[in-house]
Amino acid sequence: MIDFGVSGYKQKMLLDKMRRLGIREEDLEEKFIRSGGKGGQNVNKKSTCVFLKHKPTGLTVKCQNERYQRVNRFLARRILVDKIENIRLKKESELQKKITRIRRQKKKRSKRAREKILKAKKARSEKKKSRSFIKHLSSEEMS
Repeated sequence: MIDFGVSGYKQKMLLDKMRRLGIREEDLEEKFIRSGGKGGQNVNKKSTCVFLKHKPTGLTVKCQNERYQRVNRFLARRILVDKIENIRLKKESELQKKITRIRRQKKKRSKRAREKILKAKKARSEKKKSRSFIKHLSSEEMS
């Protein structure tokens, strides 16, 4: 097991999530690059930036948030796992949306909804009838 330099709980949660999503360490290609920016001599001398690639999906992540390579390895894995999870959930949610939309279209209206619609139609027709009656009277009075 890799030591990421983070708490055991965080490490366990990440590994559990990876296992649930079917992400194996063998599927990850890891490279180390020299970081830039804050961190002083540590960053300038050592390769603390982590580049991860998930071979099956082709997703890549580059992480240089921290001064320490071990922590960046952990963070890169966490970002990659989140990306993969979002992709899978998005696909599932699109399918779920489609199913619920079709279900809604096929579903019969409730009695209350039907009554409400009929009531609105009745009110509309009464309104139109009253207009025609006024027109009819006014045309008779003119003659």
